[in-house]
Amino acid sequence: MLKGIDPLLSADLLHLLASMGHGDDLAIVDGNHPAATVAAATSSQTLIRLPGVPMERIVRAVLSVFPVDSFVDDPIRAMAVVGDPDAVPEVQEKVQTVIDEILDESIPVEKLERFAFYAAAKSSFGVIQVGDARPYGCFLFRKGVVPA
Repeated sequence: MLKGIDPLLSADLLHLLASMGHGDDLAIVDGNHPAATVAAATSSQTLIRLPGVPMERIVRAVLSVFPVDSFVDDPIRAMAVVGDPDAVPEVQEKVQTVIDEILDESIPVEKLERFAFYAAAKSSFGVIQVGDARPYGCFLFRKGVVPA
């Protein structure tokens, strides 16, 4: 254990986050997502599973150490509801609340159509899969820089 570091941030997870560079995407997905298939196509080919962890809990832990890219208009993206792209499922509402709180600003979560999300996730650096079964709990976070 480390002082001041969320215990969900295991050595493997911290290594994944630290290995990412500016502009790399991190996929954080729900328990229904084809995470193993997607992770096999990522640059790091890394899948970290956190069964039993709710989506907003891992997002809170990751954002405690992860700089979000401020140079793009859509640093945080989520899978859109099929047939209703403007819908905001409960899991996305909860994650938006965490984003607003941790980042101390409101960064809107952009929506990607389901298959566009899968393609973008395959282009990410790595994947974290939680056991959360709520539908449409699939997100991409683009890494920013830590200022000198």
